[in-house]
Amino acid sequence: MLKQRIITALWLIPLALLGFFALEGRAFLAFISVIVALAGWEWARLAGFEGQKQRIGYAWTVVAGLLLLNISTAWVLPALYLAGIWWLLAIAMVVTFPNSIAFWGGRLGKLVMGLIIIVPAGLGLQVLKALPQGNMLILSLMLLVWGADIGAYFFGRAFGKKKLAPRVSPGKSWAGLFGGLFCSLCIAAGLLWYFQVPLVQFIPVLLGAALVVLFSVVGDLTESMFKRQVGIKDSSQLLPGHGGVLDRIDSLTAAAPVFALLLLLSGWVLP
Repeated sequence: MLKQRIITALWLIPLALLGFFALEGRAFLAFISVIVALAGWEWARLAGFEGQKQRIGYAWTVVAGLLLLNISTAWVLPALYLAGIWWLLAIAMVVTFPNSIAFWGGRLGKLVMGLIIIVPAGLGLQVLKALPQGNMLILSLMLLVWGADIGAYFFGRAFGKKKLAPRVSPGKSWAGLFGGLFCSLCIAAGLLWYFQVPLVQFIPVLLGAALVVLFSVVGDLTESMFKRQVGIKDSSQLLPGHGGVLDRIDSLTAAAPVFALLLLLSGWVLP
């Protein structure tokens, strides 16, 4: 398993870096479309579809949704607002799981949820890329998410006695949540200092970073919730040793649209 993880990481990391930071315009859209298509293919399985025709068809539906939102920038904010509302509802679904299953709406409901989760995530990454200093914004988002994951792991191992959501993800703890948040805020503060951001802006930016990190945890828990309901550990085996695409971007599905929405609301303007 370790050998598989290393081999996969050796080609996956350079590919991800190339896609996120070297591509621009339509090439970047194509890159994001491939990611959301694979995520959609995996989500169809979580919705209860095992046949390849149905799963591929849903993957194309997800890509079509993303491309549709690229027709006009006027659709960007409504889509991000919708994502924000969804992730607030997702908190309640995670907290009340498994009772919340009764409100999912069966297969159709989960297919709709998949669109609301995956499409705005791809859109959020596109928004970040299009904004001034787009690559730095994407890197900042990834550093926040990675910092939260690493901090949660070590703090959870050391102090994680009280579980965060035992019915959804037994391995996560409150200590891990706060430890991950602490690490991410340290990273955010370091970035603010490096770019010589005025001290008066530190608190609002750190509050925004904390919100993004907390929603990244909700994204992680939400995918875990759907996998637990289906009874699977990984969304697929597309990435040997690492599970599926959804397993790698579950935190970003919530963090990316929330981050993009906060930036737009704070005054950043799309070109």
